[in-house]
Amino acid sequence: MNSPSVPSNFASRIVSKEAIVGILGLGYVGTPLALSVARAGLRVIGFDVLQDRVDQLNRNDSPIKHITQDDITHLRAAGFEATTDFSRTAACDALIICVPTPLNEFREPDLSFVIATMNSIAPHLRAGQLLSLESTTWPGTTTEILLPYIEQAGLKVGENFYLAYSPEREDPGNLEYSTQTIPKVAGGQTDACLEAAVALYGSFIDTIVPVSSTEASEMVKLLENIHRSINIGLVNEMKIVADSMGLDIFE
Repeated sequence: MNSPSVPSNFASRIVSKEAIVGILGLGYVGTPLALSVARAGLRVIGFDVLQDRVDQLNRNDSPIKHITQDDITHLRAAGFEATTDFSRTAACDALIICVPTPLNEFREPDLSFVIATMNSIAPHLRAGQLLSLESTTWPGTTTEILLPYIEQAGLKVGENFYLAYSPEREDPGNLEYSTQTIPKVAGGQTDACLEAAVALYGSFIDTIVPVSSTEASEMVKLLENIHRSINIGLVNEMKIVADSMGLDIFE
């Protein structure tokens, strides 16, 4: 049975700004996410395996083109620090995985970065934490890949540990939308997990769209990417036809 008190305790730490959020992967998704979390008044620790990336952020330099140095200066002033020491994830109330999942030679998501991250944090998982995966992947990944690590640590998802999937929805360079204003989909492994995820993401994102499960949330991301790819492909093909007929595709 899910304990209703633990998500409430988790939510209270978010509301009181006592919670520490760990961002795992400081690339084009993790860095703006860290900035949004810090702007909401929560302390952020950033984790990355690249020492150069960690050093860059700790000296107030931006590794991302559309994130300014002033943004990083604000992030650091809010208490942010980057590290390669994954043992410090034990101090975090929430852990958000934002590592890449490029396609492999079989055109399937390469989960090696996700698995490597889980191997790094597994010894340091503890009761009361929320773990959320944001990396693009296939439906079932959260249950099949992440859940066993938590169970092997002796933790019970939905009772004393929370597991969620909330796909990244970054739109780099778009001046009309930011991490804060793009609606965020979230799915939990249990109702208590969803409650914890909504409490976290709702503290720094304007609109949260809860779905019934981690698998549903993973499918949302897959559908969104396919929809975008089909539309881009369609317009590209139509431009070729229009050009051959002397027509302006933009008209």
